[in-house]
Amino acid sequence: MAIGLLGKKIGMTQMFDDNGGIVPITLIEAGPCPILQKKTVETDGYNALQLSFGEKKNGRANRPMTGHLAASKAKPARFIRELRFDDLGGYDVGGALDVDLFKPGERVDVAGVSKGKGFAGPIKRHHTTRGPETHGSMYHRRTGSLGQSAWPSRVYKGKPMAGRLGGARSTIQNLEVVRVDKERHQLILRGAVPGADNGYLIISKAVRVKKKAVKK
Repeated sequence: MAIGLLGKKIGMTQMFDDNGGIVPITLIEAGPCPILQKKTVETDGYNALQLSFGEKKNGRANRPMTGHLAASKAKPARFIRELRFDDLGGYDVGGALDVDLFKPGERVDVAGVSKGKGFAGPIKRHHTTRGPETHGSMYHRRTGSLGQSAWPSRVYKGKPMAGRLGGARSTIQNLEVVRVDKERHQLILRGAVPGADNGYLIISKAVRVKKKAVKK
């Protein structure tokens, strides 16, 4: 995983580009993220940094967490995640990462928990086609055929059916960084990110950067 930050979704709005077009944007409060722990190949088998975001009251932290935070002298946090880094040079326990890791024009990947939508049918969950509404049809929004009768006399695993929708980890790739506000610790990204407002996010540099087509 590339270098990244932890943050919180503020909300969506829009702005105008240089040509007067409307650009949908998402405001994210990212950083500062204290470094709680540093893992290396020699000690743990891989390179990673454990980061925290969002302070909470000291009384809300249990004794194991208080002891874990003693080395970094960081305050109890609401959101703690571990991010793998290729190079740990220049990063030490007790330091912090901020939004200046990113620059306008860069591409990032944003991971979060999508909005939970409860129990949903196959049309909403898998975008299946509904049945006819007229001429006495008794089939409208049902699941439909599930398989064979004689053999195998069961429903195959993975069949698109009704069930729980949303509330799962989701990642949006290749979002463009429109603006970086270090004073307010904010990132402005073009497009939407997973989850509802005030949801916690992991922002990292894009792994699969789209290449622009070259006109011949």
